[in-house]
Amino acid sequence: MSAINQVGRRNSLLKELRDNTHSFDVVVIGGGITGAGIAREAAGSGLNALLVEQKDFAWGTSSRSSKMVHGGLRYLGSGQYRLTRDAVKERQRMMTEAPGLIEPLRFIMPHFQRQFPSPRLFQILLRVYDWIAHSRSRHLLTPGETMQWVPGLSTRKLTGASGFTDAVTDDARLVQRVITEARQDGARCLNYVKAMNVLRTNGNVSGIELQAEDETEMFTVNTPLVINATGVWADRLQQPVDGQNPMSIRPLRGSHLVIPWQKLPVSCSVSLLHPDDKRPVFAFPWAGTTVLGTTDLDHTENLDNEPHIAAAEVDYLLRISNSLFPGATIARSDVLSTWAGVRPVVTAESSGSGSKAPSKESREHEFREDNGLISIAGGKLTTFRLIAREALVRGLGSEERLRPVIDPVFRQIAPPQRPTNISHRNWQRLVGFYGSDLNELLQAGPAEPVYDQRVSGPVPGELLWAEVIWACKQEDVKHLDDLMLRRTRIGLVVPEGGKALLPTIKEHCLGALGWNDEQWQTEEARYLTLWREAYSLPNRPEQ
Repeated sequence: MSAINQVGRRNSLLKELRDNTHSFDVVVIGGGITGAGIAREAAGSGLNALLVEQKDFAWGTSSRSSKMVHGGLRYLGSGQYRLTRDAVKERQRMMTEAPGLIEPLRFIMPHFQRQFPSPRLFQILLRVYDWIAHSRSRHLLTPGETMQWVPGLSTRKLTGASGFTDAVTDDARLVQRVITEARQDGARCLNYVKAMNVLRTNGNVSGIELQAEDETEMFTVNTPLVINATGVWADRLQQPVDGQNPMSIRPLRGSHLVIPWQKLPVSCSVSLLHPDDKRPVFAFPWAGTTVLGTTDLDHTENLDNEPHIAAAEVDYLLRISNSLFPGATIARSDVLSTWAGVRPVVTAESSGSGSKAPSKESREHEFREDNGLISIAGGKLTTFRLIAREALVRGLGSEERLRPVIDPVFRQIAPPQRPTNISHRNWQRLVGFYGSDLNELLQAGPAEPVYDQRVSGPVPGELLWAEVIWACKQEDVKHLDDLMLRRTRIGLVVPEGGKALLPTIKEHCLGALGWNDEQWQTEEARYLTLWREAYSLPNRPEQ
């Protein structure tokens, strides 16, 4: 396959939309997991759907989450039973439909003397959690068993631990896979196209004006239904309805540190209560590294800029790692990278932030309806399918036009025969990540590992060059950061954002991207600047 496929598809679709005014049953704004899920359900139901994203697919919260596909045990503890029930059921469904993309992960919650919650109370919560899932995963561990699960954990006042099972994913890859499924059912999906204005006729939505990146002219598509799934930007397209202001969104930032696995080797997710505020913080294995996160605080910066971790958040996360893993002595110099995401939490307080602690805000999603404009904010990664279906039902007026609720999100495929040089574990990951595209992906480039000890350090990842080249050819890579931070995670798991790998990536990918040397140099400089500003440690402590 040639680079014409990606570039040509995009240019052809943009030209088609510009040259002739097209009509769609639904236009979805926002290319995160919620928007991708809506496009998937709409196209799977036979609706003519268009999805547009102002930046890259999964650029916002959906590539910067904590990667957990879970039922939200702490939400159950705060009485949000419905949210937990729906999430647990969706977690089970996703693990069944897409193994390798959504993987079970053991969670360990250590218990210490005089610390809330007690082992007895936590086991009661886990009993309900297991009952909802119709399976038992809970286990009460002795101090000795806890140390076998979590070597290096502090033994000071340790009384044991509770174990249970949830799941983990690569959130950006999850979005990409859902978009692929939507496209296979006819959805048209474009990144770097911004929704400028919602058009109305007699007060009802009749179309939308769009503008592609680097272009000055707008173009219009007709539609009676626009679903605004833009997360923290959801209030921008809304207008007051019946004297009520748009939903009040409280942007909350969650930041993470990425540590070399060799420095903090954990084989499960360790849930820890931070000594400062008693919030749950996790240390978990991901993509060959160990991740520490997350924080939870108001994000007051410009939402159009890349969010980044603050020095106080770095200190917060290092403090708990060194208090719970004293032998590891994690320092700033050990951090490979960082990421920060902004959650679109709907608050009852009109100012968008208030006296309620960020962690006390509900994670339930909410809708606002305005004569054909459906806006969504809040919600969880795990429940994206339920949110998508609810949005469409609200927009269409009934569930009759939607496909059966039991229909899968991810098509079941018969994978090609596993090449002998790819491990069983990596093969399962590839099947989960790419689904029906896997056979063509393997023909796109060499099935050889990207990570070379000489240039990338001891990164125990499984990424193949075929995946990198496939992304460049077929997955809407418009900028180098799309490739380095979302289609692959090289920029997060390799020191200095993968700077040492860039010459080799250029050698493999320049032709696949259809770029010349000058364009590569521009993109490389852009990416490295972005990485330093948003994905590395802050240069100096805040004053």
